[in-house]
Amino acid sequence: MGNNLLTVFIVVTAFAVVLQMLILAGMYFAMRKTSAKVESLAEEVKTKVLPTAELAHSMMIELRPKIATVVDNVSVSSTVIRTQMERVDATLTDIIDRTRLQVIRADEFVNSTMDKLEETREAVSRTVVSPVRHISGLMHGVTAGFEAFFSRKRDRNSANSPQDEMFI
Repeated sequence: MGNNLLTVFIVVTAFAVVLQMLILAGMYFAMRKTSAKVESLAEEVKTKVLPTAELAHSMMIELRPKIATVVDNVSVSSTVIRTQMERVDATLTDIIDRTRLQVIRADEFVNSTMDKLEETREAVSRTVVSPVRHISGLMHGVTAGFEAFFSRKRDRNSANSPQDEMFI
C-alpha cells in the first residue's frame, strides 16, 4: 500500500507539473501575441504621434515670443483701460456734482424769485390796490350820494312815476 500511495502521489505531482507547464506555455504565447501588438502600436506612435508632437513643440517654440508679446499687450491694454475708466469715473462724478450744485442754485433762484414776486404782489396790493379800492369806494359813495340827491329832486317833480309803483 505504501508503494501504491507513492505511485499515486508521483502521478498526481507529474500531472500537476504538466498542467502548470501547459498554463505557463499558454501565458508565454499570449504574452508574445500581446507584445507583438504593443510593438506595432509603439511603431505607429513613433510614425504618427511623435512627428505631430515634434511639430507642436517646434510651433510652441516659434509662438512663445509672440504669445508673450500678446500677453504683455493685453496686460498694458488692461492697465490703460483701467486708468481711462478711472478718469471717466472721476469726470462723471465731477459732472454729477456740478450738475447737482447747479440744480440747487437754480432751485434757490426760483424760490428766491417766487418769494420776491410774492412780496412785490403784497406791496402792490398794499400801496396801489388798497388805496385804489378806498378811492373807488369813496367815489362810489360820492356818486351814490349825488345820484340820490339828484334823483330825489326828480322824484319830487314826478312823484307818480311808474318806477315807484313797481316797488309797492
